Amino acid sequence: MHRERVSENVYWFQSELYAQVTAGVVAGPQWAVLIDTLATPEETLQIREFIEHELGLQVRYVINTHYHADHTWGNCFFPGATIVSHSLCREFMREKAIASLEVAKKQNPALRQVKIVLPHLTFENGELNLRVGKKNLILSPATGHSSDGISVLVEEDRILFAGDAFMPLPYIVDGNINEIAASIKKIGRMGLENIVQGHGDIVLRGEIEAAVKENLAYISAIRKHVRIALKRKSPLEYLDEVGIEECSKSRVYLGGLAETLHRHNLRALYKAMLENKDTSIDPEE
Repeated sequence: MHRERVSENVYWFQSELYAQVTAGVVAGPQWAVLIDTLATPEETLQIREFIEHELGLQVRYVINTHYHADHTWGNCFFPGATIVSHSLCREFMREKAIASLEVAKKQNPALRQVKIVLPHLTFENGELNLRVGKKNLILSPATGHSSDGISVLVEEDRILFAGDAFMPLPYIVDGNINEIAASIKKIGRMGLENIVQGHGDIVLRGEIEAAVKENLAYISAIRKHVRIALKRKSPLEYLDEVGIEECSKSRVYLGGLAETLHRHNLRALYKAMLENKDTSIDPEE
């Protein structure tokens, strides 16, 4: 697991085991806030070890940026902590996570100690503020990857933990292409020092504008190709020929998973456009 100090009392962790998924810690004088957990018990417990033994703190709050397993299944390793999320995150975890975990345990014995812990404190509209020592954390919706997505802004440092609303490759299979485009544009206007992506490396201040443009270019490209596919006699065959490089992205992103996720994006967007879910319309058109 990679670890880096992003600013005073703010830390970043990146998995070496699954899709470069990330988590963060904001430390106060008496307790700490964890932003997301990692995909495996092993790496999540390494974060707890760092917080308890190197920082000398306990985790009082765990913020889940969205309900997906690689960001929430480690909640159980922080007993006594208050889990914070969007209200939809709690709903989706209750509806989907418990059954998904039971299936996963049969395939992966390393998950046998995992239990689903639902969020205790949720919000639905607007923002939620959380004070940690001298840091003010602002939780606000960041949808598109999923409808329950939130981001966490460390206000004083202008560091945004963006969840999966900002990744090296926008991923919309469980979300909405118009919403993720809107989230990316909003993030680009926030005047940030750093973006901590839900997966991948930290985006530094001088890289943010280019990263935003690249992600929006990718969204426009897959939208264009799906529109073309809808006019073809064999639309899925056409989409199968659209490589990730044609859409301004690299297949090496996310530990080599990017090409697979790209294929999933094309199929999901094709299905959504076929069902006329308004995803064929660019918000700026």
